[in-house]
Amino acid sequence: MSDTHEPVVSELIDLLTLERLEDNLFRGQSRDIGTKYVFGGQVLGQALSAAQATVDNGRHVHSLHAYFLRAGNIDHPIVYDVDRTRDGGSFSVRRVTAIQHGKVIFFCAASFQQAESGAEHQHKMPEVPQPEDIEPNRPLPPEVLERLPIKVQRWLSRGGPFEFRHVYPRDELNPPKRPPYHQVWLRLNEKVGDAPELHQALLAYASDFHLLGTATFPHGISYYHPHVQMASLDHAIWFHRPFRADDWLLYSLDSPSA
Repeated sequence: MSDTHEPVVSELIDLLTLERLEDNLFRGQSRDIGTKYVFGGQVLGQALSAAQATVDNGRHVHSLHAYFLRAGNIDHPIVYDVDRTRDGGSFSVRRVTAIQHGKVIFFCAASFQQAESGAEHQHKMPEVPQPEDIEPNRPLPPEVLERLPIKVQRWLSRGGPFEFRHVYPRDELNPPKRPPYHQVWLRLNEKVGDAPELHQALLAYASDFHLLGTATFPHGISYYHPHVQMASLDHAIWFHRPFRADDWLLYSLDSPSA
């Protein structure tokens, strides 16, 4: 990982660091990543950051359920209103409403838990190549890049804060039909601090990448096709164990129905 990624990573951390207006009221800015509207992962990460700021230290998010109600405007800030729904002996629940131009564009519920010991089990890790054995993504050739929308060109040319290594090769513009399954390794392009809250918010942001594209696989449709309209409608994340967003994580995706 090179130092050229540092400004992009620091910009993302700044994006997830909200301005506190009141005890339960926060304001976040937006970043243009080439999409027509605010990127859903940005709203997820910012909403989680707002909820985290109202929870006592030692309680970390273990589940988040969200709904996207309206498209967000990239050129205007988003206000996050946190409802302190419950603070119990071991758990806290927060409901976050994202507001823009006086209208609710998103809401989520997040549950936080104090660290406790208990019985553990988990599914076996999928048998896939390790990220070190997968060739890093190469920049798109100029003749391919110029066929994409200008805003997407700018985003791809600069590079994002996360590195993605796809287990299965992809053709972004002329994809063949294939089953709706996808696996991708991801990690932040630079090492960051140790705060669990930061890594959870970063992963919430990254979790909205590649989801919608997986649903296009059986149809051989490019995510960038001008007649394809896609948007996040709802989202759920379970945080089972501590992790680092700057270490390799395997993201397994599937689209059972469309």
